[in-house]
Amino acid sequence: MTRSLAPVFFALSGGFLLMGTSLAPAPPVAPRHDHAQVWHGRTFLDPYFWLREKGSPEVVQYLEAENAYTEATSADLEPFREALYKEMLGRIKQTDLGVPTRIGRFYYCRRTVEGLQYPIRCRKPAGLDGAFHEEAPEEVLLDQNEMAKGLAFLSVGEFEVSDGDGRLLYSTDDTGFRQYKLFVKDLKTGAVQGPLAERVTSATWAADDATVFYVTEDPVTKRSDTLWRLPLGGQPEKVYEEKDELFSIGVGRTKDKAFVELASHSTDTWDRWLLPAATPREAFRLVLPREKGHKYDVEHRDGTLFIRTNKDAKNFRLVTAPLSDPSPGNWKPFLDHRKDVLLDRVEVFRGFLAVQEKQAGLNRLRAYDFGDGRWREVTFPEPVYSASATFTPEFDSRLLRYDYQSLTTPSSVYDFNMAAGTSHLLKREEVLGGFDPQRYASERLWATARDGAKVPISIVYPKGFVRDGRAPLWLYAYGSYGFGTPASFDSRRLSLLDRGIPFAIAHIRGGNEMGEAWHDDGMLMKKKNTFFDFIDCAELLVREKWTSPDRLLIEGGSAGGLLMGAVTNERPDLFRAVHAAVPFVDVMNTMMDASLPLTVGEYLEWGNPNEKPAFDYMLSYSPYDNLARKAYPAILVTTSYNDSQVMYWEPAKYVARLRTLKTDANPLVLKTKMQPAGHGGASGRYDALKDRAFELAWMLEQVGVTK
Repeated sequence: MTRSLAPVFFALSGGFLLMGTSLAPAPPVAPRHDHAQVWHGRTFLDPYFWLREKGSPEVVQYLEAENAYTEATSADLEPFREALYKEMLGRIKQTDLGVPTRIGRFYYCRRTVEGLQYPIRCRKPAGLDGAFHEEAPEEVLLDQNEMAKGLAFLSVGEFEVSDGDGRLLYSTDDTGFRQYKLFVKDLKTGAVQGPLAERVTSATWAADDATVFYVTEDPVTKRSDTLWRLPLGGQPEKVYEEKDELFSIGVGRTKDKAFVELASHSTDTWDRWLLPAATPREAFRLVLPREKGHKYDVEHRDGTLFIRTNKDAKNFRLVTAPLSDPSPGNWKPFLDHRKDVLLDRVEVFRGFLAVQEKQAGLNRLRAYDFGDGRWREVTFPEPVYSASATFTPEFDSRLLRYDYQSLTTPSSVYDFNMAAGTSHLLKREEVLGGFDPQRYASERLWATARDGAKVPISIVYPKGFVRDGRAPLWLYAYGSYGFGTPASFDSRRLSLLDRGIPFAIAHIRGGNEMGEAWHDDGMLMKKKNTFFDFIDCAELLVREKWTSPDRLLIEGGSAGGLLMGAVTNERPDLFRAVHAAVPFVDVMNTMMDASLPLTVGEYLEWGNPNEKPAFDYMLSYSPYDNLARKAYPAILVTTSYNDSQVMYWEPAKYVARLRTLKTDANPLVLKTKMQPAGHGGASGRYDALKDRAFELAWMLEQVGVTK
């Protein structure tokens, strides 16, 4: 780094600005290297293309310079960041036990210990009465803290005990790049075999406790494309390879454990293959032939397949068919299609069937009793909430496990008695530090988008909040891949609410909050609806005096980071500060490079830019390509060097180019985790909390909140 003593505005290699009589650090300026590429007959210049050269000393030097600049310019935030960290940590019950789940002869659970970064996975034998007994001896299956010693990052992926309870199949990634290795642990001796395979994305046991099926990914594109069968002690055998680059595959078991299930899926087309779990050497059998636009999944009960299908049913319907011939000619309706209700999930038990449905942006749960033919519905106490079926692995269960929470109610685990229609609370997340939900209120707002669509907004605020436009407000959204954002609880959010700052979620198009059409209207050649919806939601919040543009904080990550880049280009005047986390901002370079992870499979979500109309449309909103010489809000960009889903160079290039164009004096900082970390950041809970404390402190400082 150099130090300039002349009164210049910036030093090229990260020097200092002369401001009055004091020196302030100057932002790094990335070198420009000539690079040109021709797409559809046009030449595009990209002087920051070189930042893709991972491992290059010049790239590392630039990223470290950006980190040093971020650290220097936010040094005064350290007391606030530390206070926020302690505040958020103080709400967490650090030593805690999750709700035990019955699988076979054991109850499985996860527990945390104060001071330890990771959970400990354990089990206890069920009592003679089948109940969980606290005093039963505990068997530790995986202590992730011991496994992570000497590692900066450790993620556990697969975790499945064999049918006979004696072996554990699990996978780990210590890179952050989602490169999982597969292991088997003998639960009697503690001996571990493996890695049995690398780049594993899903795995399951056959019923014999001696055969494993697993899926591996392509080493370049990271597409899950090959299914293997491995008899323990033997050699792996390739069972199936998905050749179509639009499709990925995964493997698992049906709930009744009767079948190993191979699932193949693209954005708009799914199919399923079944193999009897008791005879793992047999061949997989295709349930229904692949048909463009047909999405279906299956469950099995007593020789009958329950098929959730979108054939002639945009929001899905449920039909049954004999296992011997499940072709459409043998379908019998079980649950009809409804235009305003999305059939989101189906669970089939021996005596019951449970469905999770979505209507008007809210989930509902109900169960059908095969014995008396009646439906019984779960009731929820609040108008805005998040509820979802969680993990009920026992096929013979009369209880459906579900999680209920809201913007003011902590995560609450219930069992719903499907025969009686009653719910029993098992555990509610304990929030320490004097938390009182009665101090807060939440409600549902509706913004009218520019094309007339009604867009829901979930908002939480401290009671007594005065809507005069003077308060900061934090607005979050995602809006892609048909993933709806639930109105869920987060104790960290109390650090906003207790400072008088409301938090809102814009349920914009591209998600599935309002059904499958909500996703369709925010993808491909309608993707801009996602961005317009967010802007229209922000304008409603300003118009109704929840906040004002100079007090509005916005946040989104991954595809939500694309959202941040797009809306900031479109309406930089509407926002005070932006947090773009692992943002997908270099749309054209990524989507024109078929060798990158996710690219080809994403054509059905974003469009195939090799086709001129799609290229032109995507180019019109790509954040990196639409940066312009104008004023921008304060922007915090965070990423991980080892992120495999959005490569670090996208946010790095975005920041490098924006520095040369922005005409304002607002801060722009890039914070890259150089040590192993993933798309979701740090793997350890304390490390992740420290990162969040920094993000909150940085954003809040932009609206004058520093304590």
